[in-house]
Amino acid sequence: MRTLAFDGRTGAAGDMLLGALLAAGADRDALAPVEDALPVEYRVERVTKRGIAATSVDVLLVDDENDERDQPAEESADGSDDPVSLDKAGSHPHEHQHDHSHAHSHDEGHDHSHDHTHSHSDDGSHAHSHNHAHEHDHGPDGHTHAEGHGVTRTFPEVVDLVEGMGLPDAVTDRAVSAFRRLGEAEAAVHGTSLSETAFHEVGADDAVADVVGAALLVADLDPDRIVTTPVAAGGGEVSMAHGTYPVPAPAVTNIAAEADWTLRGGPVDRELLTPTGAAVLAEFAEGVDALPPMEVSASGYGAGSANLDDRPNVVRAVVGEATGGLVRDEIRVLETNLDDASPELLGSLQRSLTDAGARDVTVVPTTMKKARPGHLVKVIVKPEDVPAVARRLAEETGTLGVRETATGHRWVAERSFETATLDVGDEAYEVTVKVASDDAGTVYDVSAEFDEADAVAAETGLSVREVMRRAERQVREQD
Repeated sequence: MRTLAFDGRTGAAGDMLLGALLAAGADRDALAPVEDALPVEYRVERVTKRGIAATSVDVLLVDDENDERDQPAEESADGSDDPVSLDKAGSHPHEHQHDHSHAHSHDEGHDHSHDHTHSHSDDGSHAHSHNHAHEHDHGPDGHTHAEGHGVTRTFPEVVDLVEGMGLPDAVTDRAVSAFRRLGEAEAAVHGTSLSETAFHEVGADDAVADVVGAALLVADLDPDRIVTTPVAAGGGEVSMAHGTYPVPAPAVTNIAAEADWTLRGGPVDRELLTPTGAAVLAEFAEGVDALPPMEVSASGYGAGSANLDDRPNVVRAVVGEATGGLVRDEIRVLETNLDDASPELLGSLQRSLTDAGARDVTVVPTTMKKARPGHLVKVIVKPEDVPAVARRLAEETGTLGVRETATGHRWVAERSFETATLDVGDEAYEVTVKVASDDAGTVYDVSAEFDEADAVAAETGLSVREVMRRAERQVREQD
């Protein structure tokens, strides 16, 4: 299975994802429909971030009266990021003097040192805009950075624009869906609806270029599966016109709530994940705890503009064939010994600890001190759920201590659930069937849910074994 994997340990912004996709092998010419539809140019350059060669993408407004795109300039003065401009085919580089000294953490520019302004029209609609605080709006070559400039559009206007680009249907659908995620998250922050809100973030040229560009580059790579490791949001606080807010920004939190991947704080106290970057990842990627086993065919890094103190400010993309292993799942194991627990108490632990976040609960008979019979309770739990589950275990059992063992991970199957419909006489009955597969999608086990099969057996007179056999066979034949 051809897999595209993102490494989100230093967050993501829209233009960083573009750079990572290009560095991992996507064709620069795939971005042409956006440049044809909007007055923008993708400036693609090779830079270094703390020794890592990466691709930087900057969205510039095209000034027809002062178009200097083909004029070479000298090497960047500071020597730290040494940008090298690439032409549309990504070849024949010539150097440009291009200063990336933005006042934000990523090229997309959400340091959230924004001036938020709101206006309400007579019809009750709510216009929301961000005036980004950049150190400059123009590069040395005279181009204007598209961020914070250009037309502000409503969500329906964005849809009309994207649908008018003549893109493949799949690309259009994914881009519009990503815009919807972004718009609904912003609307939720301000207590409005998507239809009545005009968003700078949704409608500006740079957001369109980032989101549609990402959809085009993903389509060009054509992966069967897209995953991301947990995505870092950063930390600390950001100042806005309405006050000081913790990182991640409210819109990012809303987007992450609807995403399949895990959001993490840190590793530095600044904003690392922007709303556009979060929306693109939420639309395209499913979450994994670590990069899956792959035979790597290509990889690359997309660069942010800022230089972090102790790590490269990049997002990595890896492309390759999944090798069919199980999925590494980061866990912890909690244990406690009980010598005075009643059978009723032990029987209730499975439900109670599962409600608190436990993934599995095992009670093992054992021999305690002074040869007394007792029980060992072992609980598998995700790292973030350890405090809540340990507290619940202590409250339910009265134990004076809970051990956390050194177990770091387990290997688990990918799991999905299918519904089998069984016709018995004139009635149809549904049974849920669990499907286990490796990370390449190869199914190796199909198992009907016993309780549902038992209920169907009671109603039909069939044996439970026969109901399960029929349900499992139906799902196997569908696959």
